[in-house]
Amino acid sequence: MKLRQLVAAGAIASSASLANAATSEQTQFVVEDIRVEGLQRVALGAALTYLPVEVGDRLNSFRVSQAIRSLYSSTHFESVEVLRDGNTLVIKVAERPTISNIIFEGNDDIKDEQLQESLDGNGIRVGEPLDRTVLTSIENGLKDFFYSIGKYNADVSAIITPLPRNRVDLKLLFEEGDAAEIRQINIVGNQEFSDSELMEDLELQFDTPWWDFLSETRYQQQTLQGDMETVKNHYMDRGYLRFNIDSTQVSMTPEKDGIYIALNVSEGEQYTISGVELVGDLLGNEEYIEKVLPLTKGELYNQAEVTYTEEFIAKFLGRFGYAYPEVTTVPEINDEDKTVKLTLSVDPGKRIYVRRINFNGNTVTADDVLRQNVNQMEGAWLSNNLLESSKSQLSRLTYMKEVEFETTRIPGQEDKVDVDFNVEEQPSGSFNAGIGYGDRTKLSLQAGIQQDNFLGTGKRVGVNLSTVSYQQSAQITYNDPFFTIDGISLGGSIGYSEFDGSDFNVIQYNSKRLSVGANVGYPIDEINRINFGMTYSNVELYNTGYYEQTEQFYNQFRGGDPEAPIKYDSYLASVSWSRNTLNRGLFPTAGSSQRATFSITTPNSDVNYFKTVFDTKFYFPLSRDNKWSVLARLRLGYGNGYGDIDGNDQILPFTENFTAGGADTLRGFENNTVGPRGVQLFTNGRLIGPDGETYPGDASDAQIAISPRSLGGNAMALGGLELIVPTPFVDEDMDNSVRTSVFFDVGNVWDTEFDYNKYKDLTQANTQNAGQLIDYSDWKQYRSSAGLSVQWISPMGPMVFSFSKAIQEREGDDARFFTFNIGQTF
Repeated sequence: MKLRQLVAAGAIASSASLANAATSEQTQFVVEDIRVEGLQRVALGAALTYLPVEVGDRLNSFRVSQAIRSLYSSTHFESVEVLRDGNTLVIKVAERPTISNIIFEGNDDIKDEQLQESLDGNGIRVGEPLDRTVLTSIENGLKDFFYSIGKYNADVSAIITPLPRNRVDLKLLFEEGDAAEIRQINIVGNQEFSDSELMEDLELQFDTPWWDFLSETRYQQQTLQGDMETVKNHYMDRGYLRFNIDSTQVSMTPEKDGIYIALNVSEGEQYTISGVELVGDLLGNEEYIEKVLPLTKGELYNQAEVTYTEEFIAKFLGRFGYAYPEVTTVPEINDEDKTVKLTLSVDPGKRIYVRRINFNGNTVTADDVLRQNVNQMEGAWLSNNLLESSKSQLSRLTYMKEVEFETTRIPGQEDKVDVDFNVEEQPSGSFNAGIGYGDRTKLSLQAGIQQDNFLGTGKRVGVNLSTVSYQQSAQITYNDPFFTIDGISLGGSIGYSEFDGSDFNVIQYNSKRLSVGANVGYPIDEINRINFGMTYSNVELYNTGYYEQTEQFYNQFRGGDPEAPIKYDSYLASVSWSRNTLNRGLFPTAGSSQRATFSITTPNSDVNYFKTVFDTKFYFPLSRDNKWSVLARLRLGYGNGYGDIDGNDQILPFTENFTAGGADTLRGFENNTVGPRGVQLFTNGRLIGPDGETYPGDASDAQIAISPRSLGGNAMALGGLELIVPTPFVDEDMDNSVRTSVFFDVGNVWDTEFDYNKYKDLTQANTQNAGQLIDYSDWKQYRSSAGLSVQWISPMGPMVFSFSKAIQEREGDDARFFTFNIGQTF
């Protein structure tokens, strides 16, 4: 029962006693004048409108009673006195004090907004006269509410503090106390099922272990009613058609802190289905419906299947515009042979059409943008399936926080309805800034602007700038998800970057890259989509260091000059498939998403390679309200070269290698520190590679050095698990804006093409471990980390707090323990 209903139920209309009514002989006169005394805020004319007596009327005791009742009914007066001064009628009134302020104190289980809503329903609000007669009933109604949630020691007091000018402060003081805990639940009369079987699915529990923090041990009347239905359904779903809960006893300890519950049940016997008959108008689909019905002759009666059958037929008819069908199951019970015949009566009603689709709550997004994501059409049949799919599509928009819909029947037109989508938007544009610090990266800064709903058009526009110590970059992106009315999307990007590997966690090289790309997407259905793209890149590499893994790539461009810069052009074609059944665009708690991408450079490119990446995420709700959920994610990647150019076998350019470490891959590690690192050969104290010498050859004294910098690899496997939990000390209204999770990340990056065995017998040089052999197998051991993450999308922008610890790390992998990002939303 809602709080307002509980309070209203306790409100009893009361009539005030008539004060100082004139005696019979005093009231028998003709009124020559009327005088009202005691008015302060109420105008004389307004007061006289409530007085059923005029000058010239003969006044008697009945008319006096009428006058007093009428003045009280105006709700302006706390007391009314009727007197006679000669032939003048004198009305003395005391106005009700005006409420100056309402204060709630001590309320934990009831929000201030809920309390004020209840008071509003009883006319108690700031600026209005205070009717003291309803305060007691409000107090009792609130106590009833607390009793319904098991707080039997709760008390509510209304305190009125007088103020000057006939004003008062109203304080509702709450002493909620602790809720009564369930000490024991007993089920009496059950023979076929044990207590543990029946209580396994109950929401109310008792004597639970300390670690079972999801169980509810606090008594609540509504929850008990739901649990009684659960017990009944347990029997009804197993053929016990005559099952009944005969009585329920709820007893309390003398201290009112413990509850004992007893359910007395009659199980009856099991019934089987003797036959199923469909009657009524099924619009010619009788044969199809009969084939898919779960109800079968000879099987045990199952109430859940009966309910499912009714809902299935109703939804099936709803596809054809019959939105309000009546499907009723009539059982014919035969107690002699314990069978039941089920007759399903179907009345489809009238076919319903949609007159208009309205959107409410969108202050930024244009109606046309929302309408593009709605499958239900105006003028067409009303389809529940189309409405639900429309709600899902709208909910997956990143700039939508909540989406609900309702249908409103049009008076005088039984076959038409209006559909109202009620939406709540959330910030879609952000100015984001990042700050970080690492042993090698030192202080880094970055900034960007992105609008997922540019000017309310649903188009995505982004400008990202980065000026960290190792990279300066700029990128402009654009995407129109509804370039055509059919949902074909069109997008593009332009980017430029200058990179210095000496200041980053990668091998030594400098690069300049200019890229221009475009993509087009086609919807397969409401959850599947395919995209095609083409990106042109111009890359220049210079100031390159020597590493064994990069020499094959460098040699095809240098022409014998190890200092020459490397320049190449590439045309990268890509195709991707995506599937999305998530329940929300941001902070989803249920559903899944998958994306597979394959990209390959065209044969006219200066480098020939391909890459494929697969990402998937699954959300598994652990609670009915989706506040507890588990996220499982996996990312796989592989790339390599294909063919040869001018006799040079193609490999994946090391600049395209996969890397791991950082917020988007392996939290707990610095960016790009996980995976293979550069290998350098030395002989006689100098590098072998730059001088054109090769290994092994005659370099019997060759030694190996391992760079502390990451090189990445052509293969990648990353995964993780996250337990999403309610954020402590955060209001429930912020569930869609704040997310807290405990995570475990695992994964690694490796190189499948480089022959590490060729170097296994070499010892290390110029390090503290000089003379020791290198264990390359360590590079294929997976790394893992765990930590706590809090994400917050606030009116001031997106913020991420992450505390993480590397569990399995290799010497040289920088572990990261704390990260912080903050952004500004506009």
